Amino acid sequence: MTQNDSDVLLEDLQRRIGHTFRDRNLLLNALMHRSYVNENHHLQLTDNERLEFLGDAALDLAISHLLIERFPHYNEGKLSRLRAGIVNEKQLASMAEEIGLGAALHLGKGEELSGGRKKPSLLANAFEALLAAVYLDGGLQVLIRMVEFQFCRFFSEEEDLPQALDKDYKTRLQEIIQSREKTVPHYRLEAEEGPDHDKLFRVSVWLKDRLLALGSGPTKKSAQQKAAGRALRLLENDTKDG
Repeated sequence: MTQNDSDVLLEDLQRRIGHTFRDRNLLLNALMHRSYVNENHHLQLTDNERLEFLGDAALDLAISHLLIERFPHYNEGKLSRLRAGIVNEKQLASMAEEIGLGAALHLGKGEELSGGRKKPSLLANAFEALLAAVYLDGGLQVLIRMVEFQFCRFFSEEEDLPQALDKDYKTRLQEIIQSREKTVPHYRLEAEEGPDHDKLFRVSVWLKDRLLALGSGPTKKSAQQKAAGRALRLLENDTKDG
């Protein structure tokens, strides 16, 4: 990867998370996996594991703040269960995929060859490190705003939150359509735009010959999830109106 390619990836990542770093070194540190540091020890680099430690605590605090603010009548037990459902490896890896974090990581050759950029545990840890970097660079309120934006689907409607934690949008949409229509939705790739380091996929979801919704994202998977989420809201509104 050339220096120019690396700079472009960093700019794209900052745009996707909605924060421009004053201290660029914090961002670089968050993206530095220990495999890269170990293979380039002569450069005297620092891996992102200390930031990951801080990010784990910072994310818990931000999510707790948002849950208490959004659901003031929930007790401690229910809040704890909801937080545990949101803050886990699966969800964090999914968030990392949505912002294209894997492409920006610095990995050692062995980790690269073994598919490290798509490993859920590696992505989840790097996402926590990134959150810590945002916290150190911008403070708690900046972190909370970023977390609220990235995790907004969990805070949209109180009644849907427990269900949203159990299943992804595609699974929920398929179950609803199967129960109502005895068929399954299908997805189409409508467009693929941009260079390799900054792809944008546009996807549509259909029920037979009826267009339900459109979605876009940096991966086909994230675009399908966005489309499925919008289709779910459409179907839920139709049910309420009916």
